[in-house]
Amino acid sequence: MTKSPETIIINANVEITAVALQTIVANAKKKAGCDEKGVYHLDTADRVSEMISRFLLETDFENYVKINS
Repeated sequence: MTKSPETIIINANVEITAVALQTIVANAKKKAGCDEKGVYHLDTADRVSEMISRFLLETDFENYVKINS
């Protein structure tokens, strides 16, 4: 996900289940594919960041913060 002029990128520690992380990694590997040596070249941390960012945008995190902080 690309940062838009209305957003900023922050680094945060986020607690997720091992199953969620395993699913993200498995799906990222399927999408990226491997090279001729069978090696996957992907950054799963970036994929987790993209997934969480998209979730926060789609579920109106901004409104949640206004109500709950």
